[in-house]
Amino acid sequence: MADNSILNVSEDSNLGTVEIAPEVIEVIAGIATTEIVGVSSMRGNFATGVVERFGKKSHGKGIKVELTENGVLIDVYVVLDYGTTIPEVAQKIQTNIRQALKNMTALEIDEINIHVVGVQMEQQKEEQGDDQE
Repeated sequence: MADNSILNVSEDSNLGTVEIAPEVIEVIAGIATTEIVGVSSMRGNFATGVVERFGKKSHGKGIKVELTENGVLIDVYVVLDYGTTIPEVAQKIQTNIRQALKNMTALEIDEINIHVVGVQMEQQKEEQGDDQE
């Protein structure tokens, strides 16, 4: 079980080993996702919502990392802004996550699956409210 919960990324060296926990991958992927224009928020569960109410931001919210025999699989659950092009934003998310993880961890990711779980309409309502004044 310990082999599945930590990813060993060290090459053969006499200095020791380097291991990366899946939570680290979640945080990097979460931050890389929120950097993309058009991403309104990430989907979390009840526990992350409670934690955020107490002031602690959960950077891994909406990210699921799975370590399989074939490699690393990442599922990203996002809410996008109304009016954005979904395939374009999804591709930017995938590219940004892959680049961030490669730069920070030297990991090659097998799959990054984007799940759009909602559309945020607030910007449209705010614009209508400004026009009426």
